[in-house]
Amino acid sequence: MAKKPLIDQLHHEDAWRLFRILGEFVEGFETLSEIEVPLVSVFGSARFGEGHPAYALGYRLGRALAQAGFGVVTGGGPGVMEAVNRGAFEAGGVSVGLNIELPHEQKPNPYQT
Repeated sequence: MAKKPLIDQLHHEDAWRLFRILGEFVEGFETLSEIEVPLVSVFGSARFGEGHPAYALGYRLGRALAQAGFGVVTGGGPGVMEAVNRGAFEAGGVSVGLNIELPHEQKPNPYQT
């Protein structure tokens, strides 16, 4: 069984990496705090496409939330996340996607304000 790393085993570069991650975290919260409508976070599968009932439900949910004065926050990817963002976006609401950039991973969906 692999030995569990201890804090005193961290390297100098690891400590600075933690500070960079913390900085990104703070920056994200500051950016979200500038949005002037209440936000609803929605989680959903990236694997359900436009033809799936969950996609249609996500779209209707995003649209209804936007029409009720809420913004939506998703992981910003395809599938249900895209559907929710798309519904809010097409209803003229705030649509946020919190996607990360990794090689060979999902691309951000285009329905984000």
